[in-house]
Amino acid sequence: MNDRISTNMMFNQSVWLMMNKQAKLSHLERQIATGSRLVSAKDDPVASGTAVSLDRSLAALDQMKLNAGNLQNRLGLQENTLAQINDLMGRVSELTIQASNPALGEADKKSLVTEIEQIRDGLLSLANSTDGTGRYLFGGTQDADPPFSQVGGSIVYSGDQTQRQVLIGPDTYAKDALPGSEIFLRIPTGDGSVDGGPAATNTGRAVLTNITRDGTGNWSGQGFSVRFTASDAYEVVDANGTVTATGTLKAGDEIVVNGVRLQLDGEPAVGDSFDVNAAGSRDIFATMDGLIGALNSDVGTPALLAAQQNKLQSALRDVARASERMIDGRAAGGAQLKAVDNAADMRESNAVTLKTTLSGMRDLDYADALSQYQLEQTALQAAQTIFTQMQQMSLFQRLG
Repeated sequence: MNDRISTNMMFNQSVWLMMNKQAKLSHLERQIATGSRLVSAKDDPVASGTAVSLDRSLAALDQMKLNAGNLQNRLGLQENTLAQINDLMGRVSELTIQASNPALGEADKKSLVTEIEQIRDGLLSLANSTDGTGRYLFGGTQDADPPFSQVGGSIVYSGDQTQRQVLIGPDTYAKDALPGSEIFLRIPTGDGSVDGGPAATNTGRAVLTNITRDGTGNWSGQGFSVRFTASDAYEVVDANGTVTATGTLKAGDEIVVNGVRLQLDGEPAVGDSFDVNAAGSRDIFATMDGLIGALNSDVGTPALLAAQQNKLQSALRDVARASERMIDGRAAGGAQLKAVDNAADMRESNAVTLKTTLSGMRDLDYADALSQYQLEQTALQAAQTIFTQMQQMSLFQRLG
């Protein structure tokens, strides 16, 4: 059987050849225009799949960068806010020391109360600070609404106690702003471990100006009382009412007992006592309210004046602890800002590596592509020439 080469077959083959060359030229033109050798997945299925995965990794790094930027903004605002609050606490300390002057007149006390009330309102405003995007800094994860509100004369916290963890780098997290419960609430009283105060029935003029541990480590955390049997003599009574020690007190001396150091100013009356207990906690707003209440209290008798002075001294210690909490919060935020900076270097390094890898997969070798383009263009012209010549191949032309 003889194979016949028909005219139709030759025409079809020539047309197919030209179209094939045109398709290759079109593909090369797209590669040259985009600078990428992977115009479609079929160009290199393995490389295309890997490139998609690397693109996702780069997108994840971009999201981490965005997260880090938002976190850096919030931590910076937290730093500024806590610094302002710490300044206010310093001012409150100054005002409390002024108020502790027994010779202070009523008009001066009212002036101090007015300023302290303004500071309290300012604290509430700062506690409800936002990050500029409508989210509240100190609400924990419940940051859509103001975390602090005034209800019935008291400040109520409606946020939660969760500190959000933010992804800022590959397997790297940083902590968001502190929840308000960790900054404004549960602030230790006294020296942070031990606290004390006068009995409500005291009639003398003694004021507890300071209470702290004595540095020996003998403080067991068990409560006791120092009860005066004379203006210069006392006994130590445990929680069960048992006398465990006795001592004498000279003017200017401190009472050091059970690992605790008490400093008293003024003369106690017989039967007066001062209780010593493990430090509790108090929120910053309650401290301010207690301070305002003390300044507004009656001081018509020496005993009432001593009671007011004891409250002021207690508030002074609590304000000092609040200032320490602000400093601790700023230190914690600073550590997170350092982590954000370190993560930026890690992200940049990873991004360079990924982009270099992607470039090796995708970027077009222009010299090779242009050479291939010239070759295909020459081939197309040859195919067109052949097709033109084939159109002139006719038996009738030969017979003529």
